[in-house]
Amino acid sequence: MKLYTPLHVHSHFSILDGLSKPEQIAKRCINTNIGACALTDHGNIAGAVKFHSCMKKNGIKPILGCELYISSDDATIKNNDNKKLSHLVILAKNYSGWKTLIKIISETNKPEFYYYKPRIDLKRLGEMLDGNIIGFAGHLGSVLANSITDYKSIYPDWKNILIEKASYLKDIFGGSDNFFLEAQLMDQINNPMQSKVTECIRDIARDTGLKVICTPDAHYAEKEDAVDQRILLCNNLKTTLTDVTNKILNNEEVGMETFFISDNYHILDHEEINALHTEEEIENTNYVNSLCENYDITSKPTLPSFKCPDGLSEAEYLRQLCRDGWRDKIADKVSNNTEMTTEYVDRIKYELSVLQTAGLSSYFLIIQDILQYVRSNEWLPGPGRGSAAGCMVSYLVGITAIDPIKYGLIFDRFYNSGRNTADHISMPDIDVDVPINKREDVINYIKEKYGHDKVSQMITFNTMKGRGALKDVLRAYGNITFEEMNNITKHIPDEAKIADELQDMKEEYGESSIIRWALENKSKELSEWCYIDDNNNLAGPLAKRFEQAIRLEGTKTNQSKHAAGIAISPTPLGEACPMVYDSKNDQTIAGMEMQDLESLGIIKFDILGIAMLDKIMTIQDLLKENKI
Repeated sequence: MKLYTPLHVHSHFSILDGLSKPEQIAKRCINTNIGACALTDHGNIAGAVKFHSCMKKNGIKPILGCELYISSDDATIKNNDNKKLSHLVILAKNYSGWKTLIKIISETNKPEFYYYKPRIDLKRLGEMLDGNIIGFAGHLGSVLANSITDYKSIYPDWKNILIEKASYLKDIFGGSDNFFLEAQLMDQINNPMQSKVTECIRDIARDTGLKVICTPDAHYAEKEDAVDQRILLCNNLKTTLTDVTNKILNNEEVGMETFFISDNYHILDHEEINALHTEEEIENTNYVNSLCENYDITSKPTLPSFKCPDGLSEAEYLRQLCRDGWRDKIADKVSNNTEMTTEYVDRIKYELSVLQTAGLSSYFLIIQDILQYVRSNEWLPGPGRGSAAGCMVSYLVGITAIDPIKYGLIFDRFYNSGRNTADHISMPDIDVDVPINKREDVINYIKEKYGHDKVSQMITFNTMKGRGALKDVLRAYGNITFEEMNNITKHIPDEAKIADELQDMKEEYGESSIIRWALENKSKELSEWCYIDDNNNLAGPLAKRFEQAIRLEGTKTNQSKHAAGIAISPTPLGEACPMVYDSKNDQTIAGMEMQDLESLGIIKFDILGIAMLDKIMTIQDLLKENKI
């Protein structure tokens, strides 16, 4: 039996049709003796960092890629005729290929090309290819399959069409070691068109000299995960499993029907792939793997430099601001108290030593400068929040308005150098509160100061959590009333209310679950529907539904713009991460989540718009005008 490399795998970053988290993909690879695996999410690479880190941690080689959306005509043409999209999978061969992959994803998200989805046409794609990208096509829905089939039959002139299209793709990718034909047979029983298209693909391989690879089209890791993926699909399609079943029985059209009738869209094991494909097709997947280097995409966080006055270095200027703060805020109240003076001086020396040893001077200078801009416009910033109030340096330079020594606040709760390693400096986390109506002005100031191409807001992904996950499951089965659903889920708390308990659960068991917490701590209230039995298993009439909801917790469901996060980079952001189009707000933003941006070396700053600050400013204005 020949081993193979899965080269067509989706994670839950393929929103609402991909199910698997990177950890689940890694576990499947380990259990099936798979040594390398590709990630090819639909239209994005937002999961690349998490996938890369998870696979590396488990000793599996990550191959990073994407399943692109390809428009049939020029991508600038936005009409119904050019709305239908085909798929084309690309993989980065090396670190240079990773950089090219970033550029390609950014290109597909340009507003002039984006039309319901990020997309590109083959001509423009060809202009971006540089020999560091591998492409393949052939599965149903791909640029090759769509060129010869109407999903019911193969066009009579299919061979000439395929040879011409495949030869064109080979040319733009840079030869037969950069473009491969793709055969998929994992669902040929439910979808006989897979066999017909694969026959065509194998036929033209002989005429073109192109190699054929076999792939799964894995939208979940394990075969049994199909039932969970269908909950995502019901959520996406705004339907129920009962409605889908009735439509299929009545031969009515159902979106993504194949996923509802098949459980074959998992990561196939070696035995399953050998039962379907030729030894050559299997070996070609390993050949593609050999063409892809085992490279690293992560980087140490790099702070933008801060331009200091009078030729001072960042460290010198931060110390100068601390001295100014001492003069204005501390000197008078400790002038006659030697013990108190010593306490303050020792605290400041300690903090500066820790922060400047970690190279964080510019971080504090950037934040104090933002707040200075807010104050210079007579806008009202917040006084500081959270553990940042425990930092004396923040107080002295005007980031916070609270003397931490006076209130017994601890610096090490805010920042602890023990978290740092030779390879990674942990970044502080200071929230900057500004009036909500002035937030865009503040962001524009940051862009003007550091460069519009180096500053951006960022994406975030909403996930299925606790109450919402359970509601999605119950709703998909459709046999519980709205009232009973609310009666059940009202006992599932919000994540924020039990954050510490969830963290304890994660540290003890390696994972956490809001629903599991509720079953343990609200057992009496939920026992009518589900409870934990003496063997630590779920029992009760809705135990299966609760189990399914627990499995789905943490699954990505939609993409939006982060409410507070701003990425600031010393180099153009588009060189380090994809820039994606936020259609809701009509702007281009950094296309990865904040933790992943930091893993790529990009620093995140939180600029929060607070409505209460606007209201206080309005009251101040009215008082000045003697109107109240």
